[in-house]
Amino acid sequence: MLRLHASPEVALDTEGDSLHHYPQRLALIQVADAAGDAWLVDPLSIGDLSALAPLFRAPAPVLVLHAGDNDLAHLKARYGFAFAGVFDTSVAARFLGVRTLGLDVLLRDFLGVTLPPSRQKDDWSVRPLTPSQEDYALADVAHLMPLKARLIEALEQAGRLGWVEEECAALAAEPAPEREEDPFAYARLKGARDLDLRHLAVLRALVDLRERLALAADRPPFKILSEATLLAIAAVTPRTPGELDAIPGCSPRVVGRWGEALLSAVEQALALPESELPVLPRSSRPPAVPQVVRQRIEALREWRARVAPIVDLDPGVLLPNRLIRAIAEAGPKDVDGLARVEGVRRWRVLGFGGELVEAMR
Repeated sequence: MLRLHASPEVALDTEGDSLHHYPQRLALIQVADAAGDAWLVDPLSIGDLSALAPLFRAPAPVLVLHAGDNDLAHLKARYGFAFAGVFDTSVAARFLGVRTLGLDVLLRDFLGVTLPPSRQKDDWSVRPLTPSQEDYALADVAHLMPLKARLIEALEQAGRLGWVEEECAALAAEPAPEREEDPFAYARLKGARDLDLRHLAVLRALVDLRERLALAADRPPFKILSEATLLAIAAVTPRTPGELDAIPGCSPRVVGRWGEALLSAVEQALALPESELPVLPRSSRPPAVPQVVRQRIEALREWRARVAPIVDLDPGVLLPNRLIRAIAEAGPKDVDGLARVEGVRRWRVLGFGGELVEAMR
């Protein structure tokens, strides 16, 4: 740990097991120092990772990641880690106008490095790791710092290093995501609104059952039953194993393992009294957008469409839709007013503030 603290920068990556277990766990942490040494940390066996907290929350060393938003979110939510100095190579590449952002592509194009074959679909919770898994995991961090150096060189030439540093600081400061239970998640499945309330009650029961089965089997819900199969069962309301077996997605394995529970859920939902059928919240219409705001939105979109190719930035990087709406609603009269709109970022104000204000006039 002392070697990592002494390094000016530390590469970081993680591997999860969401394709194989439910709920997902953090199965592996990969770190590397500036000297080129790398280590694999096993959260499944260590359990207490608090020794990493000082490393992560200090402004130095800088943590180098690739497309690290999910890595950081998982570490924040699960372990309460806070982050300070972060550099994301995917963010950096976006601000250079790169369109294909996979790490394998960036390493090939900027460093001439070829990564080992992908192991993203592996079950990273299985121990021991195979030699090929270790090679893959270590390769993900081994080249991040040389890649960072090349990206910084290009960003300095483009005058955009400050832009990336600001975006990475915002990424580090993003609060841990809060998981909110949605009591009406079943009604948001594609096709659910075509069901009447009785069949919707069946779907609700099936979704609840699938969640319990997934937890009991330690398997992701989609590996128990697909959403399309849940909808089909709710629409048909089978009463016998034969009727269940005729539904697409209900293989003999599914019927043999969970058929009794599925039929029981259907039967219980069909027997519910009217008073216990789903009561869905009324979908409220969003408030009407004032004419002047609509005009500003259109003007900002036209500005974005014109300027994005000139500055070689993806339109969503230059000015994402959420900012277009926020700026249009705020209607700033000058650059100072634009700077006060939440999320605009200093680089947009300095680089394009005058143009944005002028576009809305």
